[in-house]
Amino acid sequence: MIGLVVAQGLRIAVVGVGAGVVLTLFVTRLLAKLLYGVAPHDPIIFVGVALSRAAVGTIASLLPARRATHVDPLTALRIE
Repeated sequence: MIGLVVAQGLRIAVVGVGAGVVLTLFVTRLLAKLLYGVAPHDPIIFVGVALSRAAVGTIASLLPARRATHVDPLTALRIE
């Protein structure tokens, strides 16, 4: 149960991180003149931000998954 809920949440997080990286690659070209002391395409920054967003997505999907395991399945089916 936890695996299913976390997998669904991680799919959304991975799509969001991927879209964010692609958009950032385009936007950094426009903002390159405003960056001081950081290269526009610094791989350490890109990897660090992507990993932190993936960690937040994992935690955000893990908490509801753990809460869902404490609900009686029969009760949950009756509500719907």
